[in-house]
Amino acid sequence: MVSLGRQIAKFRKIRGLKQEELAEMVSLSTSYISAIERGVKNPTLENFIAIANVLRASSDELLKEELEVRFDIQITQLGAMLEKLDDHEKERILHVVAVMIEDAGK
Repeated sequence: MVSLGRQIAKFRKIRGLKQEELAEMVSLSTSYISAIERGVKNPTLENFIAIANVLRASSDELLKEELEVRFDIQITQLGAMLEKLDDHEKERILHVVAVMIEDAGK
């Protein structure tokens, strides 16, 4: 999760913290924080929450890029599946999706 590491580094810098300071505040080693920021290691859930709390950042803010990338991949996969269908099948699927979205909004 390179993008998670980038977001952590971004928020750390916004807060004016050095890696050493963040590491001390969350009781982790500086090398571990560095590895997270470089995308070499992923933090445990417990460490992720501690880092987010110190940085005063929500999980959504820290995971934003990661979630966007996954969503883009899903859209690409969906597009590839739809390309294989004829126009009538595409219309049927569009109708089903429209009904599902309408029901979700109720």
